[in-house]
Amino acid sequence: MDKIPNLRHLVAFVSVVKNGSISKASESIFLSQPAITQALAKIEKQLKTALFERKTNGMNLTREGELFSFRIERALDILSQAIKKNYRLDKSVASTTTPSLFAVTTTQLRALVAVSEAQNYSAAGRNIGVSQSSLYRACKDLEEYLGTVLFEKTSLGVSPSKAAQSLARAIKLAFNEIHQGIAEIDANNNISSGNIIVGSLPLARTCILPSAINDFTSDYPDFNISVIDGLYEDLLDHLRRGEIDVLVGALRFPTPSYDVHQETLFFTSNVILARKGHPLTQHKTPICLTDLCQYGWVISRTNTPGRTMFEQLFTSQSHPLPVQIIEASSQMLVREILVGSDKLTMLPKHQVHRELSDDVFEIIDFDTQQQQRAIGITIRKSWQGTTAQEAFIAAIRNIGLSLTSL
Repeated sequence: MDKIPNLRHLVAFVSVVKNGSISKASESIFLSQPAITQALAKIEKQLKTALFERKTNGMNLTREGELFSFRIERALDILSQAIKKNYRLDKSVASTTTPSLFAVTTTQLRALVAVSEAQNYSAAGRNIGVSQSSLYRACKDLEEYLGTVLFEKTSLGVSPSKAAQSLARAIKLAFNEIHQGIAEIDANNNISSGNIIVGSLPLARTCILPSAINDFTSDYPDFNISVIDGLYEDLLDHLRRGEIDVLVGALRFPTPSYDVHQETLFFTSNVILARKGHPLTQHKTPICLTDLCQYGWVISRTNTPGRTMFEQLFTSQSHPLPVQIIEASSQMLVREILVGSDKLTMLPKHQVHRELSDDVFEIIDFDTQQQQRAIGITIRKSWQGTTAQEAFIAAIRNIGLSLTSL
């Protein structure tokens, strides 16, 4: 959350953009012209670029100003909606009172997010380099303005209220927009191409992301890519809160949340796998479910698509499941268990293309054609990547689409 400009300065910036001049902006937001001029100067100094061309007929945005304005307007809209949603009007105050971003500071917003994540003032202060007392005061000032409780004391620290959770999510999304605006300016000035945070599910780690990253970084050597592995539910939550930009891997149906969009790139079929030379690879007669139940299985955890498909393989024919089931999500662990035993697993064929080409695994001859999975990308509906981020998504898309023929 570093490099976030002063929120009031950003409000002044957007007002000048909308009104076309400092004098009209001054009338619109009731801030003196010298104060607005100073606010713009501080933003430009922080960004190390000119955002406006000063002319006799008003203020015109530079190319960098246009890039920044697009992101800042989106960010302030997110914050404004969140503040209004969680603002509790005092009945004793005139009904014309409405919440204003001018009454909120960047410091207060950073404090809210830090405490919400750490659920402890001391730990939150250490995380962002702010004293505990300053953090506590910032949160209390925001609570007082909003007229709502943000944190409640617990035996372990503090617990964020629903209002705090809602605001924290909005703040992260808004700050992400601001960071994207700064990244666009840096890229335009050849300072840096920016960054993207990718949530990666198992299949994406082996057959999509390695090729996409290698292809993309040859054209964007200054672009930073962070890949986060994890469980689908956790990665989806991070995506929705703006902590990752795109999720790559197996899709879920129906779409898991109203605020995300899924794009299918290709379909992959599940196959039953065993080590090279497994007894079932030497089987003289067609393999049946009873044969498969003679061995232990290494399968993903309960309530995952892979586990559901595995169970349906047996239950669809009213056959009992294998007795020995080991739950494991790490492909490296699954690989080592299978190599050292006669256990079986069921995974998407694309996911184990390397093991198959290296003769580590063999496919058991059993019909699993009904066990198909959609593979693709998931993003927030409201997300609009920077030019470089969109180029990386395009690289992922190209690799994914090329796999449809495999």
